[in-house]
Amino acid sequence: MRFRILLKLVAALAVFIAIALVATDFLTRRVVEPQYMAHRWRELEDKARILQLTNLSALADPVRLHEIAQASGTRITLISRDGQVMADSATDISNLDNHARRPEVTEALSGKTGRSIRGSTSTGVERLYLAVPIPQGVLRLSIPLSEIAHDEQEIRMRTMQSAALAFVPVVLIALYLALTTSYRLGSLIAYAGELANGNFHSRLPDYKTGELAILGRKLNETSAKLGRTVQQLQTEHTELEKLERIRKDFVINVSHELRTPLASIQGYTETLMDGAIHDEANNMRFLTIIRHNAERLARLTADLLALSRIEMKTQEFRFAAYRVNELVADILDAIRPIAMKKHIDLKQDPAPQGSEVFCDSEALYQILSNLVDNAVKYTPEYGHITVGVRQVPTSDAPKMIEVFVQDTGMGIPPEDQPRLFERFYRVDKARSRELGGTGLGLAIVKHLVRTHGGEVRVESEMNQGSTFFFTLPVEEVEAHVTEELHPQFTTS
Repeated sequence: MRFRILLKLVAALAVFIAIALVATDFLTRRVVEPQYMAHRWRELEDKARILQLTNLSALADPVRLHEIAQASGTRITLISRDGQVMADSATDISNLDNHARRPEVTEALSGKTGRSIRGSTSTGVERLYLAVPIPQGVLRLSIPLSEIAHDEQEIRMRTMQSAALAFVPVVLIALYLALTTSYRLGSLIAYAGELANGNFHSRLPDYKTGELAILGRKLNETSAKLGRTVQQLQTEHTELEKLERIRKDFVINVSHELRTPLASIQGYTETLMDGAIHDEANNMRFLTIIRHNAERLARLTADLLALSRIEMKTQEFRFAAYRVNELVADILDAIRPIAMKKHIDLKQDPAPQGSEVFCDSEALYQILSNLVDNAVKYTPEYGHITVGVRQVPTSDAPKMIEVFVQDTGMGIPPEDQPRLFERFYRVDKARSRELGGTGLGLAIVKHLVRTHGGEVRVESEMNQGSTFFFTLPVEEVEAHVTEELHPQFTTS
C-alpha cells in the first residue's frame, strides 16, 4: 500500500515537473523571441551605420566585400538608385534581377530604414533584411532566420538546463516528502482497516506536526471512543442478557411459588364443595389448610410488592437520626412474643450509650424483623438469639454502625451462603415452605440495607449457628437507591 502511494506521488511529481518545464519553455520563447529579434535588428542597424561611415568604394571590390561580410556576419548587398545590384557578398550579381521592388529597398530609396523578413529569391532561404540609404543608392544587410532560430534554441536550452538544475533540490525535497507522506498515509489506511475490522486497541504513532499528525491523533481519539462505546455496548448486552435470564427465572419462581398454594386452595375448596363441608371430622382441617395457604399467598404478595417498590424507587423513606439502642430495643420488644413461643432467649448486646444511627425506622424494623423471624424459624427450642450493635472503626466517611443477629440454629452450608440473598433461594426448600417462608425476606433485607448505603453479609458454620451483619450510617448521607437494577435483582 505504501509503495503504491509512493509511486502515485512520484508520478504526480514527474507530471508536475514536466508541466513546469513545458511552461518554462513556452514562457521563455514568448519572452526571448521578440527581445532577441529586436536585438538582431538593432545589431544590423549598428553594423549598417558603421558601414555607412566607411569608404563605400571599397565595397565594390568583391574580395574586400567578402571579407567585410564575413567580419560582420552578414550578407552585404549594394543597390543603385534604379534598383540594379552593384555588389553582393553571397552571389554573382549577374544572376540577380532588379531589386527596386523589394520592400526594404523601396523603403530605403524613400530615405527611410527598410526592414523585411522574407525568403530570398536567389537562395530560397528565409532572411532578415535591413536596408539604409547611401549616396550611391541602398546598402542592405541580411542574416538567415535559421541562424536566429538556432540562437533562440540555444538560449531556450540553456534556460531549460538552468530550470532543471533549479528543480533538483525541489525534487529531492519532494521525494523526501513523498516518502514520509506515503508512509504516513499507508499507516493511516492500514489503521483505518484495523478499525474497520473492530481492532480498537491499536494506536498510530504520534507524528508531532502536520495535518496528518492531527488526523492521526483524531483517529486515535476516535478509536478510543469507539473502543469504550463497544465495550459499553458489550457490557450492556451482557447485562441485558443477564436481566432477561433473571426475568425468566423470576417469572418461573413466582409461578412456582403461587402454583402450590393456589393448587392446594383449589383442591380443598373443590373437596368441600363436593360434600366434605358436611364431614365434621375433616371440614375444619380442610378450611385450616385453605386459610394457611391463603395467608402464604398474602405474605408472598406483600413481599413481592415491597421488593418491587424498593427496586422501582417508589417506596418513600423518612430518614432521621435515632438513638440506636433504644430503637433496636423497641423493635425487639415487638418481635419478642414470636421468640417466646419457642422458648428462645432473645437478648440485646447494646452499643455504647448515646450511639446514633441515621435511618428510616420502619425500614430498620422490617430488616430486623425479617432477620429475627428467620433466626426464630431455624433455631431449635430453648435456643439463643442475640441482636447486637457495635461501631465500625474506620477513618473514612461516612461513619457506620454494624448491627448483627446471631442465633444458635443449624447453620448454613458454605456452598449456599453466596446465594443466600437471592430472591426465592432457599437452603432447605421443603422446610422453608413448611415454616411459611416466601423466599423473599433476605432479598428485601439486602435492598433496604443498600438503600441506606450499607452492606449485608452472613457468617455461618454447620451446627454452630449463623450471624447476619448489616451496616447503617451514623450521620446523614444521601440515600443509595442504586441506579443499576441488575445487582439488586440477583446476588450482588
